[in-house]
Amino acid sequence: MLKIGCHMSTAKGFADVGRTAEKIGANSFQFFTRNPRGGSVKEWSDRDISAYLAFADSHGFVPPLAHAPYTLNPCAKDEALRKFAFETMEDDLKRLQKLPGSCYNFHPGSHVGQGSEKGIEYIAEMLNKLSDHSTTILLETMAGKGTEVGRSFEELRAIIDKVENKEKLGVCLDTCHVFDSGYDIASHLDEVLEEFHRVIGLERLKAVHLNDSMNVLGSRKDRHEKLGKGTIGLDAFAAIINHEKLRDLPFYLETPNELDGYADEIALLKKLYQEA
Repeated sequence: MLKIGCHMSTAKGFADVGRTAEKIGANSFQFFTRNPRGGSVKEWSDRDISAYLAFADSHGFVPPLAHAPYTLNPCAKDEALRKFAFETMEDDLKRLQKLPGSCYNFHPGSHVGQGSEKGIEYIAEMLNKLSDHSTTILLETMAGKGTEVGRSFEELRAIIDKVENKEKLGVCLDTCHVFDSGYDIASHLDEVLEEFHRVIGLERLKAVHLNDSMNVLGSRKDRHEKLGKGTIGLDAFAAIINHEKLRDLPFYLETPNELDGYADEIALLKKLYQEA
């Protein structure tokens, strides 16, 4: 079974998202834990969560992927911003206990001129301060725009090496980001996955963001495109979702689409997916 979803709004509650996801052919979804450009958060209703979990169970859904707000920068130079990142993640992880099996994805952040080594140190420091939690945290692969940390597998490995609770730490691979950072998943997918396994370990790969790219390989720009309309190409996505080392992972679309566009892409991916 193809585990597929897209990024969706939870403004009307999780039960509503579940019903909408099912209508567009999805069996999972990704959502922001709070305002992605700020930090404000809406309290979750226990009744709504219970209704969603019942719906998900009866419709064969896989757990959703939570995405931290873009404002979270654990390796900022400003201590107040690092404090905000820690408090935000701590609060998000507490609430995610209500969604068993879900993972928490975040952008490692930007070191803003301090250097990647210092950025990595700050990121690991924040992760090590977190209270005990049951949710697996995912480091997202980044395109390398500006001073982003996480543009190489080696940088993600360096973070993992410094984190104490490695059992609850994984990676989310974004196809646009890795392509824009220089990993040629369009023509050399096997080699990229072999490198990922050598540096990080494929056992840590827990989710995949499916996004085509508007940019050339190694551009370090991060501009998502609809599947098959960009420089990665549809053949590459067919290879990704059917690859023996990836096919059982959950895939999430973050392409520039509305719901009808996501429905079309999900239907297309289902046609391309080869059931074992």
